[in-house]
Amino acid sequence: MSEPLVIVGNGMAAAKLCEELSARALGRYAVAVIGAEPSLAYNRVLLSDVLAGKLPAADLQMKPAAWWAKQGVTLVYGTPVAAIDRAAHAVVLADGRRMAYGKLVLATGSHPIRLPLPGADLPGVTTFRDLADVSALLAAARPGSRAVVIGGGLLGLEAATGLAGAGVETTLVHLMDRLMERQLDMPAAGLLRQAVEARGVTVRLEAHSAAIEGTTRATGLRLKDGEVLPADLVVMACGVKPNADLARAAGLACNRGVIIDDALATDDPDIFALGECAEHRGATYGLVAPAYEQARVLARRLAGADAAYPGSTISTNLKVSGVHVFSAGDISGAGAQDILLNDRAHGLYRRLFIRDGALVGAVLFGDTADGLYYLDLITNRTPIAALRTELAFGRPALAA
Repeated sequence: MSEPLVIVGNGMAAAKLCEELSARALGRYAVAVIGAEPSLAYNRVLLSDVLAGKLPAADLQMKPAAWWAKQGVTLVYGTPVAAIDRAAHAVVLADGRRMAYGKLVLATGSHPIRLPLPGADLPGVTTFRDLADVSALLAAARPGSRAVVIGGGLLGLEAATGLAGAGVETTLVHLMDRLMERQLDMPAAGLLRQAVEARGVTVRLEAHSAAIEGTTRATGLRLKDGEVLPADLVVMACGVKPNADLARAAGLACNRGVIIDDALATDDPDIFALGECAEHRGATYGLVAPAYEQARVLARRLAGADAAYPGSTISTNLKVSGVHVFSAGDISGAGAQDILLNDRAHGLYRRLFIRDGALVGAVLFGDTADGLYYLDLITNRTPIAALRTELAFGRPALAA
């Protein structure tokens, strides 16, 4: 008889885990996936394209209902899990139903960060995290309306370019001195700003948000210096935090996220976690690639194989409205040499960071086709002495 395996969360990490399990452990588990959102798993990376009108929401679906049925997966979506009964090996749904598990996987994702600003609870203030957020923005976003997006990271850029693409007069405000300051050096961030502004977004850097203006609904964002940016919509897109609520309430070890070991297990050997809710060796990852790496390892573990997750090399690949940016590894420059390729005429920029004979970081703007090649060199700590002269020109030049 198949062991009951319950996955809490119906996002990209859960879908990848089910895909990997179908290839490695078909029939070993009776899998049930429980999701709070009233839809099948979808690709969050493409939400900005839906907002800009480039894609219908239906195209974000990762797997059709027929695929889930073929794998024998029981889907329960639109009803969140309210509690974990560890003693009884069961989860309790918000509607009172109970589902028994032999193994439990938490893939609960993350919460969008909402800044504790005065007026943050006014109508017209939203986040940019899921299809419900996009639906609310589409309902309010009309050509000629005005929006202010708070946050100059990935989420903020996606929200801002999506709104501008929908015809909304959009201003992006960011606390720091450059966009994507964790992933880009100053020159690359400057190129990104130019590209974003060319797509109709006004960028305001070193802008400190102080309060949301309005009485019955949002009418603007007041900055710390007193300036008010008029807005019909204020979008908080300033990051996410791991959703460890269920795990914490169940008494599992948590820090920022649900603490897991190299086997993706929590301190309860029958409960695992992966994706944005999980914390491994003190690190949490708000990106898709680490979640997929974790899913592959966990599927192998659940199938009985010996596999371990060593952690992930952070990489970011931004493709929004024709803007191509890639960043990976350590780009701080501390103790490193760098190789720079800057072709302003063609809008190409590459900066590679080398330490102890290996590539440790890379920033690409304009042409990111070699991003995965550089990521592979970084991850494997490949000696690059023989490649160094041609390294900035990427894989094609080296293979010629």
